[in-house]
Amino acid sequence: MGDEIRLPLVSAIIAMRNEESFIGKCLTSLANQDYPAELLEILVIDGRSTDRSREIVSSMKEELHNLRILDNEKKISPVAFNIGINNAQGEMLAIISAHCYLASDYVSRCVEYLAKTKADCVGGPIETIGEDETSKAIALAMSSPFGVGDALFRYSQEEQYVDTLAFGAYRREVFDRVGLFDEELVGSEDDEFNYRLRSHGGKLFLTPAIKSFYHGRASLRALWTQYFRYGFGKVRVAHKHPKLVRFRHLIPALFVASLVVTALLGLFSPLFALLFGLIVVSYLSLSLLFSVRLASQRGWRSLPLLPLTFACLHLAYGAGFLLGLAHFLVQRIRGVRENDVRI
Repeated sequence: MGDEIRLPLVSAIIAMRNEESFIGKCLTSLANQDYPAELLEILVIDGRSTDRSREIVSSMKEELHNLRILDNEKKISPVAFNIGINNAQGEMLAIISAHCYLASDYVSRCVEYLAKTKADCVGGPIETIGEDETSKAIALAMSSPFGVGDALFRYSQEEQYVDTLAFGAYRREVFDRVGLFDEELVGSEDDEFNYRLRSHGGKLFLTPAIKSFYHGRASLRALWTQYFRYGFGKVRVAHKHPKLVRFRHLIPALFVASLVVTALLGLFSPLFALLFGLIVVSYLSLSLLFSVRLASQRGWRSLPLLPLTFACLHLAYGAGFLLGLAHFLVQRIRGVRENDVRI
C-alpha cells in the first residue's frame, strides 16, 4: 500500500459456536497478519459454545491484545454479526466465519482494495479445503459451477463487481446507511444484506488478491444439513425480497419436485415412470460429466464421491426450499385464520 493511504482501524467480527477444531487456526491467521497489530481489533461473538471453543479464544488473549469475547444468547449468526457491529470500533468491519482462516495479507489487501475501488465491500473467492477424501470431494463440488451455480465468490479468479461475497470487509458507514443483518434469517443473512446494500447503490468488489480458506463439511450428512438449511432459509428471503431470487435458486427445488411428482404418478402411469427415468438418467449423465472433468483437473481419487456430493448439494437445497415453502404457506394460512377469528 502507498504511503498516501492512512491506515484505518479494522475490526474483525467472528461468529462462533462450538468451533474448537477451527477457531484456533482462525485466530492464529489474524495474529499473523502483516497489518499493524495495534490497528486490528478482533471480536469473537460466542453463541454459548459447549465445547472448548471459548477456552481456546481466552488462551490467545496474550497473543492478540485487541481480542474480546462477547456473548450471543440467541446462538445464531446474524445476531452475532449485529452484536459485533454494535461493539466494533473500526472504520472497516470484516465479517468472518470461525470455520475459516485468512492469508497473511488479508486485512491489508482489504484496506487496499476498499481505497482503490471505492467499493462498499470487498472480498475474494474462498478456497474450500478438506482433510480426508470425503471432505476433499465436498470442497471440490463446492468450488464448481455445477455444484453451486453462479456463486462467483466460491470459484471465480477474475476481478469484478458481484452481487454478494463471503467474508467481506465493509466500510463502517455501510451499516449506518443500510442497517444491520436481518435476525429473522439464518443461512441467507449475508445474501439478503448485500442485496439491500446494492439496492442502496452500494457496490461489492471481488478480487483473487484477497484470499481466505474455508473448512468444508467433513461428511455428506453434515453437508446435507448445511444446504437443507440454506434452501429452507431462502424461502423467507424470497418473501421479503422477491427480486433477489434468481432462476438458479429455484432449479434444485424444481428438480426435487419433478422427481417426487413423476415417481408418485409413475406408480399409476408408465408414461410418468418413463419420465422419472429420463430425469434421473439426464441428471446422472450431467453429474458424471462434470465429475470426470473436475477429477481430471484436480485428482482422480475424488471421482467416486463427486456424483454423490453433487446430488447431496442439489437434493438437500431443493428439499429444504420445498419444505420451507410448505412451512411458510402453513404459517400464512394460520395467520389468516387467526385474523378471521379476531374479526
